[in-house]
Amino acid sequence: MRKVRKAVFPVAGLGTRFLPATKAIPKEMLTVVDRPVIQYVVDEARQAGIEHLIFVTGRNKGVIEDYFDIQVELVSTLSERGKKAELALLEEMQPTAGTASFTRQQAPLGLGHAVWCARELVGPEPFALLLPDMIMQSEQGCLKKMVELYEETGGNVISVEQCDPKETNKYGIVGRGSDVGNGFKIDGMVEKPKPEEAPSNFFISGRYILQPEIFDILSTQEKGAGNEIQLTDGMLKLAQKQDFFGYHFTGRTFDCGSKEGFIQANVAFALWRHDIRGKVFDNLQELMQTVEPMERRNETRTAAE
Repeated sequence: MRKVRKAVFPVAGLGTRFLPATKAIPKEMLTVVDRPVIQYVVDEARQAGIEHLIFVTGRNKGVIEDYFDIQVELVSTLSERGKKAELALLEEMQPTAGTASFTRQQAPLGLGHAVWCARELVGPEPFALLLPDMIMQSEQGCLKKMVELYEETGGNVISVEQCDPKETNKYGIVGRGSDVGNGFKIDGMVEKPKPEEAPSNFFISGRYILQPEIFDILSTQEKGAGNEIQLTDGMLKLAQKQDFFGYHFTGRTFDCGSKEGFIQANVAFALWRHDIRGKVFDNLQELMQTVEPMERRNETRTAAE
């Protein structure tokens, strides 16, 4: 069985839901506490044993490449000032030379197209795919557990979570087959089915281990929903020839592509850290009691006048 050594990160999105901030800053570089969103996803990949990071970028995303490079002036200044802890932190996050690659998507044609753009860098071997909008919080990373399942089953592995059965029409849903290792065999995939037609309430949650045959399928994949090349459509074709397995992730997942999820992630990761948890917890309690929505304050002021 071929080892999963490479991970693909599609980071070409425009981040329009975070305008005006993303006019100048890629959404993947917005910070959760004190680290960019992309760093959390890269850390998860490295914890799983990933050796080569592949970023599918777009225009105005050069700062992501700079972030994963050595900043000579910063290192020099920290060294002169004896900032050993900060230097150690930067060194720990720094990919080794030659283990981070960048390629351009050039046109916003969907997730399937973004994955296809990484084909030459991935080559003929299995690879992990991590959606950078989705950051996950658990003691053991989601991808690490997926790799364990893959090493037992081979094939393709998808992370799944459970949604409210009434909301299956919001997600890509998989059918649950027999249990295998720390997961289960997937016996079907449906994109946003009606609740009464859904095979289960397990939805695809942003982590994949895929075989390289997906590239041949995506190269001729017709556009689907949203007039984009959909990865799910490609996986459905691949599932006709290869097995798919699901790993049920039970930690916390935050969709940092939405304002609500981004704020929740900041709160959750701040509370997870022993160095700032106390102050954050106390401040949140005070804010919950004293801060009202601006619209309500204006209504109250108008009524008083």
